[in-house]
Amino acid sequence: MEPSGSTSSNHTLNSTGGGCPWEISDKDRLCRFLCYGSEGDVYTAREEGRVSLENAGALLSLLQEGRGSEVVEEIKRFSQDGRAVRLSTSIFALALCSQHSELKTRQAAFKALKEICRDPAHLFSFIQYKKELKEGMNCGIWGRALRKALSDWYNEQDAMSLAAAVTKCKQRGGWSHQDLLRLSHTKPARDAIALISKYVTKGWKEVQVACADKENSEEVVKVLSYLEVVEKVKHSCDETEVINLIEEHKLEREQLLTDHLKSKQVWRALLKEMPLHSVLKILGKMTSNKILESGSSETQIICDRIQSESALKKAKIHPFSILLASENYKRGQGYQGKTKWEPDSSILKAMDSAFYRSFTNLEPVGKRFVVAVDVSTSLSSVVPGTAISTAVAAAAIAMIFARTEADVHVLAFSEGTVVPCSLSAHMTLAEATAELVKIPSGSTDCTLPITWASDKGKSVDVFIILTNNPLWTFTAGPVESLKKHRQTSGANSKLVMCGLTSIGHAIADTEDRGLLSISGFDLGAFSVIRNLAQDLI
Repeated sequence: MEPSGSTSSNHTLNSTGGGCPWEISDKDRLCRFLCYGSEGDVYTAREEGRVSLENAGALLSLLQEGRGSEVVEEIKRFSQDGRAVRLSTSIFALALCSQHSELKTRQAAFKALKEICRDPAHLFSFIQYKKELKEGMNCGIWGRALRKALSDWYNEQDAMSLAAAVTKCKQRGGWSHQDLLRLSHTKPARDAIALISKYVTKGWKEVQVACADKENSEEVVKVLSYLEVVEKVKHSCDETEVINLIEEHKLEREQLLTDHLKSKQVWRALLKEMPLHSVLKILGKMTSNKILESGSSETQIICDRIQSESALKKAKIHPFSILLASENYKRGQGYQGKTKWEPDSSILKAMDSAFYRSFTNLEPVGKRFVVAVDVSTSLSSVVPGTAISTAVAAAAIAMIFARTEADVHVLAFSEGTVVPCSLSAHMTLAEATAELVKIPSGSTDCTLPITWASDKGKSVDVFIILTNNPLWTFTAGPVESLKKHRQTSGANSKLVMCGLTSIGHAIADTEDRGLLSISGFDLGAFSVIRNLAQDLI
């Protein structure tokens, strides 16, 4: 029998009493939903399923209990603190709260709108979710509260930021700024917002007429000048002029015409200021189109940016993101198979350097970890949806925890054998991979890392078990071993089972807040593990 404890987010295990401190509450289910879009204990990497009411049972229960304001606060926390793997679930949850029958819940949701929906794409998504929820919740959309919330969203923006936003993201999912400004009856709060509103709803010519021969404020003059540049580039066929406008005004590709993007020189100009995340995604395409050629000055500039510690820090790029991009680039072709390229050695070298330099971006969780790699099956297969072998993925995951956390044991295990692995800070990814796969293979027994910790008298907060076994045919249940470890060590131990090639297996039928399965692996999996370790889901 497990010791008694609270069902709140901070469990306290002691040596007496009965009961279950690991019971899953509606609040826990809500937090899981906000984190990865499911109330269950399985996170499926790279799955971008449409969020729906069927997935949000706990959210609805909490609303019916009159805990709407608490729900909205949780939505804000998950969307703003980087806890959510996908922001779409937070936006859906906010839309649901905004249509709830209780006035306080609706007010809290609309008040939080501009904090959660920070750019137009989020705002359009929010409105679309409201439209989809309309029938199921038997309510209207365009009431006074929504109209005011949308008016506030536009009116409280910095004018130059809003001008850039409405010209980069004009419409999404069937909604446009023109629709929202018209349906919300927005009354602009100041001249610069009025100018942008007129531009969106009436067009550039109307703006020119309205502002001609007028004494305009400094803010209006700046917005006018910016919109003039956007209009100028839209009507320009002169490659040199387009390039100059891009470089002078930091224009982005969403503000250009499709014809402009046929020019290599235009792409080279765009690359100079393009966010690093975006650069990493299109390296293959840029190499394929000969925009980045071997030995060229553009390629050197990109290589310098990729491995610049200040650029990596500013973009907050995670080492695993770089690894995903690097392995995909090394592959030499896109996932659809149409775009092919010859990987450039200097770009590969820069990405390798960036991988190690980006470790400084990571913040420790501050928990005691065991990262155990199952080497009983071949680790030569590929993690679904990526170009990374399971061996390299396992080594990278182990390295990330070993280099970031103060208390980590990395183990390789297989059929009765557990081998502690030393992953030093100076070790390369190739050396770490070799260190992990050096013991002979056998059958999978995922209890081994837990019993190893218990036998060694080590208290562990989180066990992360990485396996390539698609069937997960365990000789003994890891859940029972985990419960024993909790009792003997007094630790609030949790278990994360990562099936690197899995498509959706759970560890066990038992419900326990400390158990989580991850199918496949992606960047979001790190957020899920972090949230679990910190008692946030």
